[in-house]
Amino acid sequence: MPRDFVDIFGNPWLAAAAAIAVIMGFLSLNALMLIWMERKVSARMQRRMGPTERGPFGLLQTMFDMIKLLGKELITPTHVSRKLYLSAPVLMFVPIVAICSLFPLSENWVFHKYDIALVLVLAFSSMSILGIFAAGWGSNNKYSLLGAIRSILQNIAYEVPLILAVLAVVLVARSLSLYEIAMEQSPIPYILFQPLAAVIFFIAATAETNRAPFDIPEAESELIGGFHTEYSGMRFGMFFFAEYSNMVIVCALATILFLGGWHGPVLPGVVWFLIKVYALIFIMMWFRWTFPRLRFDQLLKFSWLLLVPLAVANLLVTALVLKLL
Repeated sequence: MPRDFVDIFGNPWLAAAAAIAVIMGFLSLNALMLIWMERKVSARMQRRMGPTERGPFGLLQTMFDMIKLLGKELITPTHVSRKLYLSAPVLMFVPIVAICSLFPLSENWVFHKYDIALVLVLAFSSMSILGIFAAGWGSNNKYSLLGAIRSILQNIAYEVPLILAVLAVVLVARSLSLYEIAMEQSPIPYILFQPLAAVIFFIAATAETNRAPFDIPEAESELIGGFHTEYSGMRFGMFFFAEYSNMVIVCALATILFLGGWHGPVLPGVVWFLIKVYALIFIMMWFRWTFPRLRFDQLLKFSWLLLVPLAVANLLVTALVLKLL
């Protein structure tokens, strides 16, 4: 079994503080790198160069943009509901830190050991919708409210096939522990046993993070900016920060459930884990700059009429095969 931060530091409060510091440092660096990466990916797909001026290959451009964002004035419109308006960015971001502390990065490295870590990840990930609803309702703006309602409907629609796909993996692994699920995939990853579940999970996860072609809640051509229309400065930056952090979370979960987690030849487990995670993130970026945005009715029909029946059928077949074996 891996050692967690409580084993290392002894004191649970000290362990929690150390885990939060490590996770926040990683998420901050991750957001900066992913913004740069997305700019470069989109530029290459459109035959452009992307950022080139600040630092080697434009690596420092995002840092300068973040400094500029930090210097912008925090404007609070007079018509908003202040408590909801100000709490929304916090509600969006706090669950992310809790979720990241549950992922095992290698056979010997995990922040916290829980036998029901998968349940906790799904529960905490559902809490981000509260932040979106608080932002939409608290902004007292029709575009923000429409974006929040769309996000809630989308979250409900795609949460169902996502959980059904996860349940198929749970049946195979017979465990709700992320560590045990990853360990069961040595040497064969579950994507070979559950390819349909892997595809359904990744599509639903892309929709859960409001990424294109499922970015209906933020459709700028219809809703200006959706639920974060009324936010400026670092309040807006926290929504942006949460989006890129959520990309890491869903790709890390997909890596553990279907790609064998940290398992791989030659390189250390943590390196393999990060390679798999960022390969999946690249695919999500590829989706954004390849597929057109769906209409809202198409988005809901795609989930309820296609993904949900396929996920249910896959779960039933998995249960039947395991029973016969």
